[in-house]
Amino acid sequence: MSDIATSPSLPPTRIRWTWDLGPDFADVDIAGLMAVLAAVGTYGTLAAAAQAAGTSYRSAWGLLRRCETALGRPLVVKARGRGTSLSELGALLLELDGAARTTLSEFHAPWENRLRELLAPAAPREPVGLRVAASHDLALADWIENARRFKLDLFWRGSEEALAALARDECDVAGFHVPEAWSSSQVNAWLGRWLKPRQHVCIAVMRRRHGLLTAGGNPHGVRSVADAARLGLRMVNRQRGSGTRSMIDQLLAANGLSAEGIAGYAHEEFTHDAVAATIASGQADVGFGIQAVADRYDLGFIPLTWDRYGLALRGFLARSPAVLDLLRRFDGNTFRQRLAAMPGYESLPLGEPRPWEEFAQWPSPPDGTAPPSAG
Repeated sequence: MSDIATSPSLPPTRIRWTWDLGPDFADVDIAGLMAVLAAVGTYGTLAAAAQAAGTSYRSAWGLLRRCETALGRPLVVKARGRGTSLSELGALLLELDGAARTTLSEFHAPWENRLRELLAPAAPREPVGLRVAASHDLALADWIENARRFKLDLFWRGSEEALAALARDECDVAGFHVPEAWSSSQVNAWLGRWLKPRQHVCIAVMRRRHGLLTAGGNPHGVRSVADAARLGLRMVNRQRGSGTRSMIDQLLAANGLSAEGIAGYAHEEFTHDAVAATIASGQADVGFGIQAVADRYDLGFIPLTWDRYGLALRGFLARSPAVLDLLRRFDGNTFRQRLAAMPGYESLPLGEPRPWEEFAQWPSPPDGTAPPSAG
């Protein structure tokens, strides 16, 4: 059972919880009981425990007697000449309470941060080191691994998981990607599941070529997902919730293919590297990923479509020192040279972070052609 702790002079800024032990304990101070039990375990006498818990001996003893009567079992044991100690039940209750508080404190932390942000919008938290949840990308992974003097807590998630983590305030920046074949309304409907108008902004970072990955030399002569299905080839898939998985499912739908008819559709991997390694080792015949990973593992590559990779964050962080440093590095020579050296990558002009509703308004591809379809 959770509630919001309040103060006469301060707005609510944290979440607290308490045990619900049924009607017999409706007006019992459970937090006070746990404080007394903890003090008994520490000091060994009820008098010292009551003082440490900020109550009187009489109140502490009355609280223990009432709870013991309701439970039908002792919580403390008094021995002549040996003071007071916890019973087996008292010790187990205290241990359970401590474990629950630790777990719930970690679970509630994102909600507490959002509550503070809501109540104090003029002074939001500005992180020193950014927490970034991002869809896996080879260029980004290589760049972060070799970056110097750059504090970044990066953890890989699928695009949907990363955006959901941002919505829950479990990260400061979310890295995601969407197919270029999507219309503006499709992109906005998808991003709108997690991002809020006037609260979140986006940055377009790069575009990437996606296609089918095969064994080196494409021994089966695969040219499309339809070929892979017709030949009964073993597929390695990306995990549910990833942007790449969405692209795979759209390709299957565009070719009138059912997932049940694809051998290996249920075989999921969490990164482009893992998909490529599975094919390179002979455990699968075909997969879907970016061109750069095919080059890295000497695989065959059949280009099919492009996507756009971007970052989403809360608007108030857009001008924070940590985000400005991140953008400066994305716009620097090191990152852009890394993209230029990897096949199937193209950098995009960063510009200023802008409302996420405008993210789908892409600049035209460099050759001036329309974005390729997913068919």
